[in-house]
Amino acid sequence: IEANHRGQELYGDALKEKNELLESFKQHYEDVEDTTKSAWSDFYKSSKSVIDDAFDYASETADGLKDKAYDTSSQVESWLRTEGDDLYDSFDDHHDGPPHHGPPHHGGPHHPPHHGPPNQTVYQLIAESKYTTKLAKLINKYDDLAETLNNTAANYTVFAPTDKAFAKIPEHAPEPSKEELEAVLKYHVVDGFYPAGRVLASHTAPTLLKGEHLAGEPKPQRVAFKIGLNGLTVNFYSRIVAINIFGTNGVIHGVDSLIIPPPKVVKIVDLFPGEFSTLELGLTKTGLLDEVNSTDHAGGTLFAPSNFAFQKLGPKINAFLFSQYGLKYLRALLEYHFAAGTLYSDAYYKVDPSKNSLMHTEDGKLPPKGVFHLDMPTMLKDRSLSVDVARFARFIEIKINGFSRVSVQDGIAQDGVVHVVSNVIVPPKNIGRPGSTEVDLWQGEEMTIEEFKERLEPFVVKTDL
Repeated sequence: IEANHRGQELYGDALKEKNELLESFKQHYEDVEDTTKSAWSDFYKSSKSVIDDAFDYASETADGLKDKAYDTSSQVESWLRTEGDDLYDSFDDHHDGPPHHGPPHHGGPHHPPHHGPPNQTVYQLIAESKYTTKLAKLINKYDDLAETLNNTAANYTVFAPTDKAFAKIPEHAPEPSKEELEAVLKYHVVDGFYPAGRVLASHTAPTLLKGEHLAGEPKPQRVAFKIGLNGLTVNFYSRIVAINIFGTNGVIHGVDSLIIPPPKVVKIVDLFPGEFSTLELGLTKTGLLDEVNSTDHAGGTLFAPSNFAFQKLGPKINAFLFSQYGLKYLRALLEYHFAAGTLYSDAYYKVDPSKNSLMHTEDGKLPPKGVFHLDMPTMLKDRSLSVDVARFARFIEIKINGFSRVSVQDGIAQDGVVHVVSNVIVPPKNIGRPGSTEVDLWQGEEMTIEEFKERLEPFVVKTDL
């Protein structure tokens, strides 16, 4: 990928920024890990806990790291494309990791511990910390969850909200039910061992919260990891402020906001009118909004065109689509954006529970490098989306019908997932003789209203209009 940039004036600056940011991230992780190791060695000499040491250090260094990330955020994805998988392994070397119960996680074996292995479970670490008193109090209300986090038969990763995170809850917010609160707590626990390097290398991860509407049977509700202006975040908003606090049965990362179980797909569309007001208007006018908001579907993937994507169609086609004469075409067009099955950027929940995974293995390892292709049936009768997923290191690109690129991946939803697409996806038209399977895919070229109608005509409901 770097070769494609050679000769460009900005390449040298981008490479410099990449190296500086990489070094900043690595130094941050190394310093936090050194703090944790020091705390292990001094544990019996001090009343301060290991987890408190980690949070103390994180609070001192986070602002500087955030400023650096802000200055170079536009380069983050660029350098991630060039580094390869060894980048992420380097963040997790030289630590006192917990014992592994079963197959090892990705990458080579870690170096031997410097100060001896941890001797407390993730539950015990949370319970003793002055920074997680509210979280510990809530966990203690659920015996099964407390027992799980205190059990050394398996590894877990806890994204632990600090007491300051709970302070963000509005004073007069309604009291959640016992079941709702348990769901929130389970959504903070990832099933498996995800130290900082593996978090960086992953796009999503499965939690202990089961999603009832993601596939033909309950599946783990997932969280998404993103790198942006706020550094490394969970579900776009909860910032990771402390990393790699190791216990005997997993690892803890501190977060500055509660991670709330996601809303439905249509609610996500409603929450961002600046991006999806045109899409929401179309769903409402065609009656699709109520249909896709029901719970009788087993998961789903919405490739959501942004307002800008609709603008690319041009004013004439937009005016036609939202007129009374064009609504049946608008409905067919939008149906083509809803695909069966829940396709994340690095995992796939099929509707058929007997075939639950295409791109991730049962033990949760990352997919191999390469390109994956699948045809996803849509709400539009007899029409599928041709989806290609390409991965190199953390960089994953998704294209639909060979042209429309997913610009924002993994909008986690209660009943599926939302991917923002840079272009409206227009169905292909059959070419050649009648009955031929040869099709002409739209590649973004300018269309007249007549050409646009020709592509959708076979799928519209015949009316008097």
